[in-house]
Amino acid sequence: MTAADADRPLPETVLLTGFPGFLGSRLLPRILRRSPGARAACLVQPRFEALAKQRAATLEVADPALAGRIDLVAGDLTSPGLGIDGGDRLAAGVTEIWHLAAVYDLSVAREVGMRVNVEGTRNVLRFAEGCPGLRRHHYVSTCYVSGRHCGPFREGDLDVGQAFNNFYEETKFLAEVEVAEARTGGMPTTVYRPAIVVGDSRTGDTQKFDGPYFLLQWLVRQPRWAALVPYVGDPTMVRFNMVPSDFVIDAVDHLSGLDGSAGRTYQLADPRPLTVDALLTEMCRATGRRGVRVRLPHRLTTWTLAHVGPVERIVGIPASAVEYFVHPTHYDTTAATRDLAGSGVACPPVADYLPTLVRFMTEHSDANLGVMV
Repeated sequence: MTAADADRPLPETVLLTGFPGFLGSRLLPRILRRSPGARAACLVQPRFEALAKQRAATLEVADPALAGRIDLVAGDLTSPGLGIDGGDRLAAGVTEIWHLAAVYDLSVAREVGMRVNVEGTRNVLRFAEGCPGLRRHHYVSTCYVSGRHCGPFREGDLDVGQAFNNFYEETKFLAEVEVAEARTGGMPTTVYRPAIVVGDSRTGDTQKFDGPYFLLQWLVRQPRWAALVPYVGDPTMVRFNMVPSDFVIDAVDHLSGLDGSAGRTYQLADPRPLTVDALLTEMCRATGRRGVRVRLPHRLTTWTLAHVGPVERIVGIPASAVEYFVHPTHYDTTAATRDLAGSGVACPPVADYLPTLVRFMTEHSDANLGVMV
């Protein structure tokens, strides 16, 4: 850095991880529109550099006001200082941090989840502590930090002695514990916990088909007149909480702009989730199938899917997905519902958008891009 560089005023900078992922790509234009004088520094892994350049160019074409305001910064969440060359100078201008990047994979190995989700979050927090002008820190978690907690899980809850279904849940929980400790220490943090995120309710657009899509894909492969609908447990007693991506984006956009949202946690879940029983009915209706329910033993089913490879390949439903159809947790959304009141942002009923998801899924079988977030 030259003497001239050192004397030049630092631009107001928003640091964002998780670009060019789905959520980051859609939130970034809104963040920059809200702060017309700010620039974005997007932390990008080298393997995503080409896609990040393409996506940044697409955003700038769609909104010329973004032109020249998106900087791609090579780095690595898992490295101290985020692996950024000249990180101290960047930190000096950072006023807002959005930490979206994580490994979103129910089958993630614990070592990978600990390195990316936990150590990566810890590195972002350490970087944030070195930003003298930091005004806000936004962290995207997940409702499933609840693990298998039985009963209501409130927005103020975190460690309730829960067990976890997988290392994804556990490492996101441990990461949020780190965030909560930093917030207790004074970091102006807002936490957003989405439920299971599916495609856009208006277009169906998504980057990956997982979660409820596994069952939808199973249904569309079968005859319309009789499609086997497997289930485990008691579907009338369990609620399946999913939310369309546009609701999550609109909600985060609105809540993040509220002066009073610093220090709060918002569960971006459907306040009126369908029971699994009702969801299966809606899935059959949306796919145009006459469903024939087949009850399967829970433990034997998950074991078979996990250990007998041909079964999972034929059915197309991974063992890790089964647990969410017997999930015992109900997500309270009191703070999110209160702070979204009057904004026009609300989670639509599943029956209203499920046919749109099915239409997109059948027309875009290659949508699984595997990009984080």
